[in-house]
Amino acid sequence: MTIIENDLFKVAIRNQGGELTSFFNKKTGVEHLWQAEGAWPWYAPNLFPIVGQVINNELLVDGNTYELPRHGFARTSEFLLIKSDDQSAWFSLPYCDKTLAKYPYKFDFQIHYDLIDDALRVTYKVINLDRKTIYFSVGGHPAFNVPFNKGEKHEDYYIAFEIDEKLVTHLLSPDGTFNGETEPVATDKGKLFLTRDLFAKDALVFKNLKSRVVTIGSTQHDQTITVEFPHFNYLGLWNKPGADFVCIEPWLGYADNTGQHVDISQKEAIQKLGVGHVFEAAFFISM
Repeated sequence: MTIIENDLFKVAIRNQGGELTSFFNKKTGVEHLWQAEGAWPWYAPNLFPIVGQVINNELLVDGNTYELPRHGFARTSEFLLIKSDDQSAWFSLPYCDKTLAKYPYKFDFQIHYDLIDDALRVTYKVINLDRKTIYFSVGGHPAFNVPFNKGEKHEDYYIAFEIDEKLVTHLLSPDGTFNGETEPVATDKGKLFLTRDLFAKDALVFKNLKSRVVTIGSTQHDQTITVEFPHFNYLGLWNKPGADFVCIEPWLGYADNTGQHVDISQKEAIQKLGVGHVFEAAFFISM
């Protein structure tokens, strides 16, 4: 386990998945990250080289089929700690025979965590080490404890969007692919109130969101947690029905469409990286 901290936060990251396992507020004594308990055995998985579900767990590349589970293999892979200091840590997942069997590209996927003032910055870096263009999706999936404090109710909380906009979610079929239908999501002056049945149909997925900042807040106090995702075009929100957490998921890429099994290069929202090029995108978690 790698620990970084400053006057405000203490943060822990494990090598499995290069995954954040603790985001502790020293001022309030609150652990804000779900502790992989019971209902969902993850903390804040990193999604690569796909986000969401591919049809039949099969990735198509240049006429060949590769078995790849939902959200890819990064979250179950062992990352290398490249370097760290008191307030930052850098992890790497380089390609190997095991990854090539699931995803036929040569890459180095890196995650950099660093504390800057009152925020944790999470930076994804993809380096193309191949002799051809590579295609990928990448995203975050941090689960935040809701409620923050004992004795509070989940229903006292809401997610506030940077812009008071009309929200439309793209609906998922039982196999995790998009079924082609959409549905409006009701808000109150830019606030989406959390209810126990909000995610009864699976994640809320926003493909056309204008907001690039969302904040978890409560009607009972002024404690908040904010996720800012300036480099990410899509957002997922989710929880396991009945569980006391909510996931804020900045994405670059998303699931397949039902019945449309296409080559990775033709997937909606896919990222394209040329030979010798480097991709970077960051999101921020703050109070």
